[in-house]
Amino acid sequence: MAYKTEKGTLLVEGNELTITNPNKPLWPELGITKADYLTKLGELAPHLLRYCRNRHLTTIRYPHGYNDKSFYQKNAPEPTPDFVNLAPLDGINYVNLDSLSTLIWLGNLTCLEFHPSFHYVGQTMPAEWLIDIDPSREEEPRIMEAAQLIGEILDSLRIQSVPKTSGATGVQIYIPIQPKYTFEELRKIGHFIAEYAVQQHPKLFTIERFKKNRGDLIYIDYLQHWYGKTLSAPYTPRATKDATVSTPLLWEEVALRPSPREFNLLTIMNRLRTYGDLIQRVPPQNLDAILSRL
Repeated sequence: MAYKTEKGTLLVEGNELTITNPNKPLWPELGITKADYLTKLGELAPHLLRYCRNRHLTTIRYPHGYNDKSFYQKNAPEPTPDFVNLAPLDGINYVNLDSLSTLIWLGNLTCLEFHPSFHYVGQTMPAEWLIDIDPSREEEPRIMEAAQLIGEILDSLRIQSVPKTSGATGVQIYIPIQPKYTFEELRKIGHFIAEYAVQQHPKLFTIERFKKNRGDLIYIDYLQHWYGKTLSAPYTPRATKDATVSTPLLWEEVALRPSPREFNLLTIMNRLRTYGDLIQRVPPQNLDAILSRL
């Protein structure tokens, strides 16, 4: 499909950005063009940047829209503008997504997904704790039930948490933590919770690593949370038909079993105006009690 090679310039934080093909449809069914997408990113920026700033960022780029070829980008795209700060790690020049200018630059390169590291630049300790609840089926009507059950286990351990849609098919449980725990300690608690959940609900959960051996069970992935690995940031768009956004939820909403498709680029700003960032409501959790029992 041929697009008119149009260009425009945007002045963002005093930086002049060239915007190419602003009328290119990125979500054609929804009528979302690149220009629309950049506008949405600008609105999401205060929330998305909070979880990407001073981390090692991996993006997924979709040059021709969400339903076409894509590729992961770890090294900063070149030419890299002067205003883009880098976050080198293990020989890779990651982008530090710390400004609106950098976000709009990446958006213009059709980065539709933003996956930050679990730790800050220059640190080895986790910035937060996440448990990924990953369905084995494309359509999984039990995913919110699964999230609720993990939330109840955490609650019984006196650990406050926030469920968030991954933006794809899963749900992630986000736990703000006091900055003193290691990845190893969090994995130990994650393993305990996952094993307990499988024992209590063997027809719903699994900790089987290999997808082909999971059947229709929902995988509790406590292993993804590790140094150097990434997960979809809160408020990142995702390359799905519904232009979903990874969205923190209230536990009362989870109990109503919403579809992750409800939380998308067309609905997210109204939601943020209503609730603000739900993750910010939960204080950093102290995990000393559960660790001493393990």
